[in-house]
Amino acid sequence: MPTTSGRLLALLSLLQTRRDWSGEVLADRLAVSPRTVRRDIDRLRELGYRIATFKGPDGGYRLDAGADLPPLLFDDDQAIALAVALQVAATSGSGLGAAVGEAALRALTTVRQVMPSRLRHRLDLLPVTVVEPPGSHHPAVERDVLLALGAAVHAREVLRLDYAGPRAGARNRDDAGRPAAPRRVEPHHLVTWRGRWYLVAWDLDRSDWRTFRADRITPRSPTGPRFSSRELPGGDVGTFVTGRFRGSEGSTQWPCTGEVILDLPAEKIRPFAGDGLVEYVEPDRTRLVQGSWSWPALAASLCRFDTDIEVVGPPALGDAFSLLAARAARATQRLTPPAD
Repeated sequence: MPTTSGRLLALLSLLQTRRDWSGEVLADRLAVSPRTVRRDIDRLRELGYRIATFKGPDGGYRLDAGADLPPLLFDDDQAIALAVALQVAATSGSGLGAAVGEAALRALTTVRQVMPSRLRHRLDLLPVTVVEPPGSHHPAVERDVLLALGAAVHAREVLRLDYAGPRAGARNRDDAGRPAAPRRVEPHHLVTWRGRWYLVAWDLDRSDWRTFRADRITPRSPTGPRFSSRELPGGDVGTFVTGRFRGSEGSTQWPCTGEVILDLPAEKIRPFAGDGLVEYVEPDRTRLVQGSWSWPALAASLCRFDTDIEVVGPPALGDAFSLLAARAARATQRLTPPAD
C-alpha cells in the first residue's frame, strides 16, 4: 500500500482529471477502502483544497475551481515574494523573452487563484510596472515599504514620507541639518529601472513630478486624502521614466547623440556599446552612433574605447572633446612633482 502522502497526491491527481468521482471508483483506483478515501478527502480539505461532496446513488466528490496547484510550504512573506517576482517577470518584455513572460503570467494567475484571500488582497495592492529589465539585483527594500507604496498607488491616496539623501544619515533633514517636514506626494506608479525600485509621484510641495528611490523612503501613516490622477509627461510611465533618467523629458531619446569612427574592429566595440548603433566600416574601423545626457558626458564615454576617434558629427561633439582636452591639460599641470 502506498504511503499516506503518496496516496494523497494520487487522489489529488485523479480529482483533477475529471469533474466528478464516486467514492467507490476512487477507492477502486487507489486500492483502498471507501473509508480511507473519506479520510484522505478530509486531509486534502485541511490542506486548503476545496473539495465538494455531491449526493447520489453512490455519492462522490468534486474538486472545485481554484485548487489546481499542489500544496506548497510557503509562509506569507515567501508567497508574496513569489507572486511579485512572477509579476516582474510577466511584465518585463523582451528582456526575458516572450515565451518566458507568457509562462510567468500563467504561473502568476495560477498562484493567485490558490492564494488565501488575505494574501490575494495584499498582492492586488502592489501593482508593479517594469520599465526596463533589471540589470542587477534589486537593492534591499523592506517588504512593508513596497506594500505601503503599492497600497497608496492602488488607493490613490496622498502619501507622506521621509526621504533619505545620497549621504548616510541625511534622512529627513533640511539643508541646515534640522529635522524636515515629511514630503507630501501623489503616488502614481511603482517601477523598476536597472535593478532599483522607484516611486513615480507628483510632489505637492514642489509642484513637479519626482522619482523616489524606494530603498530611501520611509512611509508615514496615516495616508492623506484621495486624489485624481494626473497625466504623466510623455503619456505613459515607460516614456516618463526613460526620459527622466536620460535627461530628455517626455521622450525616450537621448538629448545628445553623436557619430564617430573608432579605430577598432566592430566585435571589440559591440559588447560595450550599450544601446549605441555599431556599423562595420573596415576590418579595424567601426562607425558608432551613441547617445548621452550631455555632450561632455558623451565625449567622455567614447574615450573609454582607448583608441583614436574621428568625430563625424555634430559640431557640438567636437567642441565637447576640445573642452575635455583643455580640462585634462589643466589637470596635468596641477600634478604635484615627485619629491627628490
